[in-house]
Amino acid sequence: MSFNLSEFLKKKRSAVRREWAKRLNAEVGERYSKRPIKELFETVLEAYDGNYQVLIHNNYSQINQFIEKITRMRLEAGFKLSDVQKAFELYRSIVTRILAEEMEIGEFSDNIARIDTLLAYTIHSFSDLFQAMHEKQIMDYALRLEEDVRERTRELKVSQLKYKTLVEEINDGYFVVQNGVIVFANKAFCRMHGYHLKEVLGKEFQVFIDPGSRGLVLQIYDKSLKRSPAPHIFEYIRLTKDGGIFPTEITAKITNYENKPSNIGICRDITGRVKMEQRMREAERMAYIGQIATSLSHEIRNPLSAVKMNLQILKKNPELKGNDQRRIDISVREVIRLERILNELLDFAKPLQVQFAHTDLNSVLSTCSELLEMRLKEENLSINSAFDPEMPKIWADAQKLEQAFINLLLNSIEASGQNGRIWIKSRYIPDGNSPLAEVVIEDEGHGVSQEHMPDIFKPFFTTKSRGTGLGLSNVKRIVEVHGGRVEVENHKTRGASLKVFLPIGKNHV
Repeated sequence: MSFNLSEFLKKKRSAVRREWAKRLNAEVGERYSKRPIKELFETVLEAYDGNYQVLIHNNYSQINQFIEKITRMRLEAGFKLSDVQKAFELYRSIVTRILAEEMEIGEFSDNIARIDTLLAYTIHSFSDLFQAMHEKQIMDYALRLEEDVRERTRELKVSQLKYKTLVEEINDGYFVVQNGVIVFANKAFCRMHGYHLKEVLGKEFQVFIDPGSRGLVLQIYDKSLKRSPAPHIFEYIRLTKDGGIFPTEITAKITNYENKPSNIGICRDITGRVKMEQRMREAERMAYIGQIATSLSHEIRNPLSAVKMNLQILKKNPELKGNDQRRIDISVREVIRLERILNELLDFAKPLQVQFAHTDLNSVLSTCSELLEMRLKEENLSINSAFDPEMPKIWADAQKLEQAFINLLLNSIEASGQNGRIWIKSRYIPDGNSPLAEVVIEDEGHGVSQEHMPDIFKPFFTTKSRGTGLGLSNVKRIVEVHGGRVEVENHKTRGASLKVFLPIGKNHV
């Protein structure tokens, strides 16, 4: 059954409303923390219902009414523009997390795109209306200036100060361009590009655009000046002072600034959003590969089992001797190897099921060493263990961690030469409120080439002639589902270290 967004939003209405109101009161800012909680419950409910009408019925009337209402309320109460923008953004944060827990990857991506579009419309509409209402206030002040010049002058200065404060305190870059040159920029714009304000003013706007995006942005800019149809919101790659490039979204509008035609823009860093979209696309690709792997594995496993069984029967034939017996043994070993590859494919394809419990990490590592004792003897390798006696129990799935550490140890065994040594260590890191358990596995092999370093944890990447490239990928999956991370580094002399960092407590689960 396909995911029903309408039913989901109805079902989660109360839960989202409660969390939204509580986080508004606790996280967004001093103004929100001083508002009556009853008012916050009412406003978030109106916003939620307005969002529902847009997402399900493409009806913007209710959200438009709410935007006008909340703009007046927050402007009159002296709220910062950035705080109200954060309040709208909380809806995305809460709903995205719940969606991720309850739906498939493909549907998740589609619905997140709809929510992103809704939030972009809501925040931009609110910001424009907020600015327009504020400008109207200034005009009202100007009318009263005729009645009392000195009083009105004082009020006008106060109003201008408020406006400047709003522009300076928003998190997004705010700038004004005249004849291709920046004549105004706020602190956020300077910070985003790595410049001081005096270095920004008077520079051509194209200096802050990556050459690959420059043609597109300047074309849009020229069209807007000529009042030709041009995108109001678009994406480009910004260029920082130190040569860094980052994906950025810009909202631009033609207006008059100091009585001259100008282009006012708001730019926002969207690096996080772009990375999320890339991860979602990669997840969709890997899910598809997993489906294919599962299907092929089931198709191959049955005939492979039959081949193995018949070979084992043939092996018992007393008439087979010499080379014939050896050929049967080789065939059986190869069938067993194929079965192992199929099992790795199936482990990769199916969702990771974990059973968390209080786990003795040192005991898990000791068990891994014992299980590989025969393999170490075959390769004439020694293993040195150093386990931290202060290591507390961690919240983890012991079997899954055992699978991950055995994979890492097997990699070290295969990378080591005869008579080599392998080290396995544990260390407790009491990092304030987020203590960690560190596990290090080191060898004296050839290390990892810098060329391959970014790819070793990617599925199906391998430098071995007989590997599937899924071992380290599964290690990364297991460690990340525990809320940890895995790192690799080469030694200065020879060999490599694989480091696993795991949270101690339950908070990561």
